[in-house]
Amino acid sequence: MSSEAISILYLIGLFALLYFLLIRPQQVRQKRHQEMVRNLQINDKVITAGGIFGTIVKLKDNSVILRVADNVRIEVLRGSIAQVVRRGDEAEEE
Repeated sequence: MSSEAISILYLIGLFALLYFLLIRPQQVRQKRHQEMVRNLQINDKVITAGGIFGTIVKLKDNSVILRVADNVRIEVLRGSIAQVVRRGDEAEEE
């Protein structure tokens, strides 16, 4: 093999390595987050990207209304929900 062919194979290998170590895992995380946001339900306990704990009281197209304290409700974008702590039904069983 010539040195040019080896250089091309090296670059292809490097791009493949970067894809499987960086790009693909990010795509999987983004897909899981989108699925979690689609499956939000009323009474889910969630944490926003800003670290606010709350319980979903109403779902809108692009946002949710969270109860963060007694008589305190805020509206946040669906995409800013970082994680679901536990489902409302599970909390009632405990």
